[in-house]
Amino acid sequence: MLVCGIDSGARATKVVLLDDAAGVVASAELPTGASPARASAEALSRALAAAGESRKAISVVTATGYGRSGVEADARLTEITCHARGAAAFLPGVRLVVDVGGQDSKFIALDPSGEVEDFAMNDRCAAGTGRFLEVMSAILGVDVAALSDLASKAANPAPISSLCVVFTESEVVSLIARGARPADIAAGVLKAMAVRMRSVMGHVVPREPAVFVGGVARNASFAAALGAQVGVGFRVPPDPHLNGAYGAALFSLENAAQ
Repeated sequence: MLVCGIDSGARATKVVLLDDAAGVVASAELPTGASPARASAEALSRALAAAGESRKAISVVTATGYGRSGVEADARLTEITCHARGAAAFLPGVRLVVDVGGQDSKFIALDPSGEVEDFAMNDRCAAGTGRFLEVMSAILGVDVAALSDLASKAANPAPISSLCVVFTESEVVSLIARGARPADIAAGVLKAMAVRMRSVMGHVVPREPAVFVGGVARNASFAAALGAQVGVGFRVPPDPHLNGAYGAALFSLENAAQ
């Protein structure tokens, strides 16, 4: 028996297949594009192919993310709920979960039993999302994946005052024109993004243990910068971008056992 979790995000769709012992059998990730339904079907097909299974092997599918209403599934849950579940499975006792995806960011506070106690979300400003890093990486002429390594080589992080993508872009262009080192600019960009995210956190109280998930969590330099701003030490799962789909799959497994 297999169960499935689908995270239909604004920019990427992730699928995780679990066996009846909660072991990850296969996963897949594709750009969501204009059709969440098409992207989820293709990602599921790829995950099944990797597992060597057919669709009939799946007993329950749970969907989460922005596009969940358009995904064929047995149940649909919010990304807040699924990220909390996935992070709690990775680190039992976790009290704070931070998710930074392509188009939004979330701070989720959990109570000692792992239930969602409070949350804050930014889905209106790109400065606290992966899109911000995409824009800044393009200006610096590096891949998003290379931005973390570049920032780690900084000797004196460049001061960046703007908390808006448009204005930060102008600042970065000016810094390049003045001959600032790319590594220092990259470190300044990550710090500026972390400062913006700390302001988004609002009323959610920093607490530990803390887990950082979402695609941006793969950027170790940003994880460190955000931890410094929030005042916590983040733990990052091996595949942080799959956390929402993994949490959804765990709910599928729970439902299959009923």
